Amino acid sequence: MAVSKKSPASDRYVIIMAGGRGERFWPVSREATPKQLITLLGKRSFLQQAVDRVLPLVPLRNILIITNAVQAPSVRKQLPKLPKENVIAEPVGRDTCAAVTLGAAIVGARSTKAVMAVLPADHVIPSEKDFQRVLADAFDLAGRGQVIVTIGIKPTGPETGYGYIRHDLKELPAPAGARPYKTRFYRAEQFVEKPPLEKAEAYVAAGNYRWNAGMFVWSFVTVTNGLEKHAPEMNAACQRWFAAAAKSPAALNRVLAKEYPDIRKISVDFALMEKAQNVVVADGAFEWDDLGAWPALARHVKQDAEGNAAVAQLVHVDSARNVVYDARTKNRTPITLVGVKDSIIVLADDSTLIAAKAEAQKIKELVKKLASDPKLKRLV
Repeated sequence: MAVSKKSPASDRYVIIMAGGRGERFWPVSREATPKQLITLLGKRSFLQQAVDRVLPLVPLRNILIITNAVQAPSVRKQLPKLPKENVIAEPVGRDTCAAVTLGAAIVGARSTKAVMAVLPADHVIPSEKDFQRVLADAFDLAGRGQVIVTIGIKPTGPETGYGYIRHDLKELPAPAGARPYKTRFYRAEQFVEKPPLEKAEAYVAAGNYRWNAGMFVWSFVTVTNGLEKHAPEMNAACQRWFAAAAKSPAALNRVLAKEYPDIRKISVDFALMEKAQNVVVADGAFEWDDLGAWPALARHVKQDAEGNAAVAQLVHVDSARNVVYDARTKNRTPITLVGVKDSIIVLADDSTLIAAKAEAQKIKELVKKLASDPKLKRLV
């Protein structure tokens, strides 16, 4: 593997993917203000926290947000100090490979020597210092050689809602000339889609599987070489968008409006990661959570003796293991429960959600039903 000196901080970039809809967190999450833009934990939105976490490693001018036209105004409002041109609105959603390709084109137009991290906007990472250490080591390694680094999270249980990465058991040494890393790196062997429970249990027991957290670090040269080899049509688009971005943001927007709707809709995992032979797994040794639906909130909210996790004034009798969230901005009153168990109760100013925790994934179906009703579409 070719090794070079580490890249300077001025050539390090972060691309934050912030175009999701977060339907499973309805009625707090809406199309214009999805999960990554709302405040569930703390006083900052998930997106604001994602930016805060990387600021010690990269300058603000090198942070790009990939979102969509509906959410772009809210993104700019939440990040007023971010350069306006650093908020990029996809004309339509075309899955993660198109978004990654777009981000790479824009970064490459600024510096072909760039090393970039691609990070989701909606993760919970309480141990920021540990995360920053891993990301800094990943930046260093990705900047020295032709490797794709993906940050894998050690499973804490047999989750069936996450993809997995199998890695070699032998830890990789630091490249020649590099200081010893505090992060452990392993060669990736296989990407595995969301497994059934019995397989997930086997993965956890094996010890050499990590959750695929969708966090990647690579140089501009490495990612474009990967696209050229494994997704040539994406690489061709990257070159066109690179040329347009080098002219001006307006020129890029004109090209995207014309081309983006016809770009193949495919994830970066399918298009690149599962095919590449130069993928390295960084051991994500930090607290991490991907809040996929309302029940996950219970992992981060103090529970009462009966297991109720409430962000609300809750009074109950014979009620247990509920998730209760009061998002009302006016006329807030106590929420009272009698004999209610294993449920989700969420109150917003204009709507109320009551659902069984076991059926939380079906909230997406509820949102689609609301969207199909002209009288209720305003709630989506």
